[in-house]
Amino acid sequence: MSSTEEITGQRSAREVLAWGRDSVDPALREAAEALPASMRRIAGYHFGWWDEDGRPTRTDGGKALRPALALLAAEAVGGAPAAASPAAVAVELVHDFSLLHDDVMDGDATRRHRPTAWSVFGSGPAVLAGDALLTLAFDVLAASGHPAAPDGMRMLSRAVLDLVGGQSADIAFEDRSDVDLRECLSMAERKTGALLGCACALGAAFGGGDREQVAGLRGFGERLGLAFQFTDDLLGIWGDPAVTGKPVHSDLVNRKKSLPVVAALTSGTPAGEELAALYRRDRPLSGTEPARAAELVDIAGGRAWSRIRADDLLAQALELLRSIGPPQRAAAELTALARLIARRDH
Repeated sequence: MSSTEEITGQRSAREVLAWGRDSVDPALREAAEALPASMRRIAGYHFGWWDEDGRPTRTDGGKALRPALALLAAEAVGGAPAAASPAAVAVELVHDFSLLHDDVMDGDATRRHRPTAWSVFGSGPAVLAGDALLTLAFDVLAASGHPAAPDGMRMLSRAVLDLVGGQSADIAFEDRSDVDLRECLSMAERKTGALLGCACALGAAFGGGDREQVAGLRGFGERLGLAFQFTDDLLGIWGDPAVTGKPVHSDLVNRKKSLPVVAALTSGTPAGEELAALYRRDRPLSGTEPARAAELVDIAGGRAWSRIRADDLLAQALELLRSIGPPQRAAAELTALARLIARRDH
């Protein structure tokens, strides 16, 4: 153990994520008991608690990134992480609502190394389960009785509206050939940045933070969320399926206009023009086409540009974190978590 770790008791980013999962799981399971039985079955499968027949199992339930951020944000403003437990549960429920819907809309058959909920239970039931999780998120905040709960529900509703707006834009891009980087960045800010910003702001509010602290941590989370999306888009093209749990070149097969792709398409380069020709086809890419598309994105500069932007956003996020003057351990663990998020491999 280093001298810094001895002084601060600092955990690694992966230890923080494991702590966040362990901290939120009992409360998440308790909240899920309020779901109708049919919805609870699907939600529990999606969370990795049991298999499609309801038998307990131990599978990957996700990184629990948003709960960890909410809990650490409470500590960053001088509060107890446990005070932010309702906020942590609520943001995780909203996140999983979005995943259940995303998998249906994208037609993804695999998540976390096993079949997606819709592919097991049907698209209609999976959508309804997502709706139930969204409703439950607000119920968790309302039932907490915390003084920050009324404002917290407004924060969460604004984040959900942003998320839905971003997702809507993402879908609309599929049928357009004229998407520019400004639009793509705005979409990513809403689709991903808003909920990570909300997780940090909610955690700070439930931890007793003042207006400036809540705003600072919201900005930290929003920039981190956009860095997350840049990295996610890179993994959607070049991620290792054995690590990500998703098929190779999954975003390119469906001609998804992710950030590195749009950067390449608007680069004005020969590689960008060849990529545009592939994307104009009226069918999914197949055979060697996805691999060629990945090569073209790289040649056109989309890969390098995305990596640079993710690193720049990480630096901005960390500067905002420093500006609120968090306690040493909370600052160190949020910094470690931010670096993992922006530079992760899955």
